[in-house]
Order: sequence, then C-alpha cells, then structure tokens
Amino acid sequence: SGSSAAQLLPEEDCMKLNPSFLGIALSSLLAIDLWASKRLGVCAGENSAWGSARPLMKVIEVSGHGIPWLFGTFCGLCQSNSSAAREVLLNLLFALLLDLVLVAVVKGIVKRRRPNHNKMDMFVTISVDKYSFPSGHATRAALVCRFVLRHLVLAVPLRVLIVLWALIVSVSRVMLGRHNMTDVLFGLLLGYSLYSVVEYCWLSPLSAPALFALW
Repeated sequence: SGSSAAQLLPEEDCMKLNPSFLGIALSSLLAIDLWASKRLGVCAGENSAWGSARPLMKVIEVSGHGIPWLFGTFCGLCQSNSSAAREVLLNLLFALLLDLVLVAVVKGIVKRRRPNHNKMDMFVTISVDKYSFPSGHATRAALVCRFVLRHLVLAVPLRVLIVLWALIVSVSRVMLGRHNMTDVLFGLLLGYSLYSVVEYCWLSPLSAPALFALW
C-alpha cells in the first residue's frame, strides 16, 4: 500500500516527495534569479549581445574595486593637513577594511559559485573571490555612496553622480556575468547597513587617540 511504501522510504526521500511550500518558493526564486541573471549578462564575453561594451564595464569594475579605494584613502590620509579631513579619511579606511573582512567571511560561509557564464578575468582577485554571494563591489558601492553623501559637502549634481556611480557599478556586476541578481541586491543592502555600524563605531581623537597619534 501507499502508506507502507512511504514508511520504507528514507526521511530525505519523503521530504523530496512532499516538498514544503517554502521549499518550492525558494527553488522557484532561485531559478528565476539564475535565468534573469543569465539574460542580463549581456557583457559576459566578447561574443555576447553587448560584448563591445565589455571594456567599459571592466573600467567600471575597477572603479568599485577595493584596492584603488584603499590605496587612495591611505594616500589621502598621509597627505592631509586637516584634522577634520584625517578623521573622515581614517573612518573611511576603517569602513573599507570592515567591508572587505565581512564580505570575505560571508562568501566563505555561503560558498555560492559564480555564474557559469562568468569569465574569471577580474582585476586582482583573492581566494574567496571564486565565490559569488554577496557582491563585494555592490557592498562597497553602497557603503561608499552613503559615507560620501553623509560626510562630504557636495553640489547636487555631484551627489547625483555618486548615486548613479553606485547603481552603475552594481548593475555592471550582472552585465559582466560576475554575479547573480540576488548577490548584488544583498550586497547593496549589506553595504547600506554596514555604514550604520561605521557610524556607531565612529573613530575620533577621543575614542581612538592612539590611531590619531600616528597621523
């Protein structure tokens, strides 16, 4: 009978034969994510639909990479003569380092592989960069965008450009085939939230006198 056959099946097989609504929903969302990400990967290769725009997308990729931001922030910190500017730059450096560590930890835990149509020709990668979730570029773009808008006095056109840059960097990750859409969306959310942590742990001459003594 059907009941006796079900009793003989391992528990895992019974779960597969009777998937939960949540399992079906998650599987469907994952399938949609993979399908849409592949369709949007129009610059994933030279022979892709927008393959001619791939060099431009790779320039955008470098603009959101951690090394240029770390190097630029560190150089600015060394050359700054203003105590207020040093405080902002030191906290930006702290934010960038925190971002790198957190993204690496999450990637190492989740271990989601990059899309199959991705070409592993990224600018300066490390071991965890073989994993896809979350997008470090998207996380960094959201973090830097919120940080700059909060702590720099900029004209409205420049503020709009900063937001557009963050969005373009994030979209380019999917267009280049580096990430799936959920990697980028979670990265943006993580970077936006990470700024609140930086603001809460804000480094100042009072809270971290030893650090400011170095500069």
